[in-house]
Amino acid sequence: MSDLGGIRVIACDIFGTTVDWYRGVRDQVAGVFGAAGVDLDAGEFASAWRAEYLPSMRRVQDGSRGWAVLDTLHRESLDALLEEHGVTLGEEERDRLVRAWHRLPAWPDSAAGLARLRSRFVVAALSNGGFALMTHLIKDAALPFDCVLSAELARTYKPAPEVYRTAAALLDVAPHEMLMVAAHGWDLTGARAAGLRTAFLERPEEKGPHQAADRPGDVPADVVVSSFPELAATLGC
Repeated sequence: MSDLGGIRVIACDIFGTTVDWYRGVRDQVAGVFGAAGVDLDAGEFASAWRAEYLPSMRRVQDGSRGWAVLDTLHRESLDALLEEHGVTLGEEERDRLVRAWHRLPAWPDSAAGLARLRSRFVVAALSNGGFALMTHLIKDAALPFDCVLSAELARTYKPAPEVYRTAAALLDVAPHEMLMVAAHGWDLTGARAAGLRTAFLERPEEKGPHQAADRPGDVPADVVVSSFPELAATLGC
């Protein structure tokens, strides 16, 4: 483990790291599909939808698509997937599916671990989710964050360095005084390139049964833990 002295802010990824996007989205998709008589596996659909997450944001980053919040990108990906499967849903049903990402269950260790971290650090949500999405999600899941730092504030998406540096600047800390916590190698790689310290939080079930989750050792990190309480203990909370 690297020296973790001097950290003032803990920045936490949300989808997959702090909340269980797979089960949350799967269950809400199942409800909409069941009511509409759609015969598709909700878990497979949720995984396919999530697979469009990074590609949709890359189109914003490379300039092939103008800036749009994540709700808009999720809607575009949803429409394309429904068309691919020959599924017809109304506007109300599509809106309900997009807002499934606003209501996701926290992992069992998240709230207690975040509360412990707050006893010593500023603890921020740093997500590609839009500001409204993140505010609603955090409130619904009763997560004890000090603040929301959406990528929307930087008008681009992680892993672009502007997201991490904007977060640090908004909290008036140097990048090396911020620890990025994530279950995804691509996020930690981006944070490290922007000068942040990094913590890999292992979530073996993060991607559900259809894909393998990122593993420790896939990317360098200053610390590796399996829960927020373990991270709190490691940092002396």
